[in-house]
Amino acid sequence: MKRNEKIVVHSYKHDGSLHRIWTHARVVDEDADGIIIANKRTKVIEGSGRFWFTREPSVTYFYKERWFNIIAMLRDKGIFYYCNIASPYVIDEEALKYIDYDLDLKVFPDFSYKTLDRGEYAEHVRKLGYPASLRDILERELGILKHMVEHREGPFREGAPEEHYKTYERGIA
Repeated sequence: MKRNEKIVVHSYKHDGSLHRIWTHARVVDEDADGIIIANKRTKVIEGSGRFWFTREPSVTYFYKERWFNIIAMLRDKGIFYYCNIASPYVIDEEALKYIDYDLDLKVFPDFSYKTLDRGEYAEHVRKLGYPASLRDILERELGILKHMVEHREGPFREGAPEEHYKTYERGIA
């Protein structure tokens, strides 16, 4: 992918069902570890067909080897992060794609955080049959993500999302 190239994002559930589509974003950067994209006021289509528009600018960090992605939402009250425990991404001719594994980590501007959706995760472990080996990976990756927050690494480094968003804005100007 080239910087400023348009990209669509698809997330799926473990059983292959469509979870959500982000209809428009732009590539900010790509390297050996992953890809960074950004958007503002993009249309999001739920698997049910319902749709909505994002409220604030965001920068999303996808990884080739990590089982999570990180959305930095740039709000007036600071940067809020929404982190999805999810498969590493793949890109094909249609979209950037990943599998969403329910668990989420919400990170506040003061870097406190809260794990979300344990109930949904437990239900899908049973209903969709997540194997023990997958559950071990997901819990390990959640721990790595928390470590990154606590040590201000990667997207949690001071100024990182703002720098990436400025790159996005220069590309669309």
